[in-house]
Amino acid sequence: MPDHTTTAPTPDLARKAVAEGVGTFILVFFAVGSAVFGIDTIGAVGVALAFGLVLLALAYAIGPVSGCHVNPAVTLGVLMRRGITTQEAVAYWVAQVVGALVGAALLKLMVSGFGGVADATGALGTNNWGKTISAGGTFVLEVVMTFLLVFVVLLVTNRAAAPGFAGLAIGLVLTVIHLVGIPLDGTSVNPARSLGPALLNGGESLTHVWMFVVAPLVGGAVAALAAPFFETRTAGSDTDPTGADVPA
Repeated sequence: MPDHTTTAPTPDLARKAVAEGVGTFILVFFAVGSAVFGIDTIGAVGVALAFGLVLLALAYAIGPVSGCHVNPAVTLGVLMRRGITTQEAVAYWVAQVVGALVGAALLKLMVSGFGGVADATGALGTNNWGKTISAGGTFVLEVVMTFLLVFVVLLVTNRAAAPGFAGLAIGLVLTVIHLVGIPLDGTSVNPARSLGPALLNGGESLTHVWMFVVAPLVGGAVAALAAPFFETRTAGSDTDPTGADVPA
């Protein structure tokens, strides 16, 4: 008998880009928003959990569509591992920045006279250095933290040891990263997450945002170079559908 089984077509680039834009918007509004609206109430632990839980949910929601990068550093790592094309990477980066800007704009609206919400961070949840860490320390911190995030993303989405659990691992590692970084520089590990609020907040946040673009990209690139030494070969059908889904 003929085989009438069909497979779903690969999502086109526009659909992937929209997923990345929407995902980054959600990450900025809800995760950064948890700090802007209530870090003085829920504390650093609450904000760290917000980032981790939002990314965990997004990994399962849009991971099968775009890989759920929602982070230019992750996209760079996946590009270097040949998990996506250059065209896809550029589309992802544009969508991520646009999504972050929209999320930050909505946060700005909420803490304006229109929304009437007090900004608990005083700076729209932007990242900075000076009070608790030096510029050099911030660079090292962001490189190391982003390395860990991208390293985990690349490896857990390429193994069959526990299929279906990549999103959990990625969400947990982002939570741990924020527990370490929030007291020091607010934690970036994501150029889009930093750029959106900085552009809307302006001032010193915008002057210093270059650090939170450059350092995470360096960390992501180093992770992409290191990941092959720890990868295990798996059949294509064994890769995890959540997260970056990078081929071996």
